[in-house]
Amino acid sequence: MTLRVFYGGTFDPVHNGHLAIARAARDALDTKVRMMPAADPPHRGVPGATADQRVAMLDLAVAGDPGLCVDRRELQREGRSYSIDTLRALRVEYGADAPIALLVGADSFVGLPTWYEWRALFDHAHFVVAERAGNPLDHALPAELTEALAGRWCDVPDELAQSPAGRVLRLHQPLHDESAADIRQRIVEGRPWRELVPATVADYIQLHHLYLNG
Repeated sequence: MTLRVFYGGTFDPVHNGHLAIARAARDALDTKVRMMPAADPPHRGVPGATADQRVAMLDLAVAGDPGLCVDRRELQREGRSYSIDTLRALRVEYGADAPIALLVGADSFVGLPTWYEWRALFDHAHFVVAERAGNPLDHALPAELTEALAGRWCDVPDELAQSPAGRVLRLHQPLHDESAADIRQRIVEGRPWRELVPATVADYIQLHHLYLNG
């Protein structure tokens, strides 16, 4: 069956590092990657750009990039953007047997025990974890997450398409140092930032005077 991959995040703003992870997953898993902006992210403060602005930047970023698209489902749901609620809705849409994966960065994955109903996530999806070069994921995992991951690791991308949920795959991808927080701070301080995002996104940020107040 076809593996469906969802890459959630605030994307405030989307930057070259986000796109590198999405492309690496697309190529490694040979499937479309759906970039899914959160309307009301529970793990961080209020975004600097509105939901409409963040999704507009994502549309610009993925335009003409094969295998990448924007999924608006969390923007269309009221309340906080909890991943477990999204996954339950995906199961209603695609069925219990469809292989579904969440693509997350290593930093987010290490913090998984702070997510709402985090243990239930493994019942609804696989995880594809984008590791940072020189930062072995295993060394940073909290004990309760290490315990929950026992028997879930897999080495071959094709394994994810063979079951609906519950496996975890490391995604090795080129190192990118971009972070949305750093880009926002650079804009506030007047330091160079345009090269860290797609040109169309940089133009949008300047046109709408985004992030000037931090």
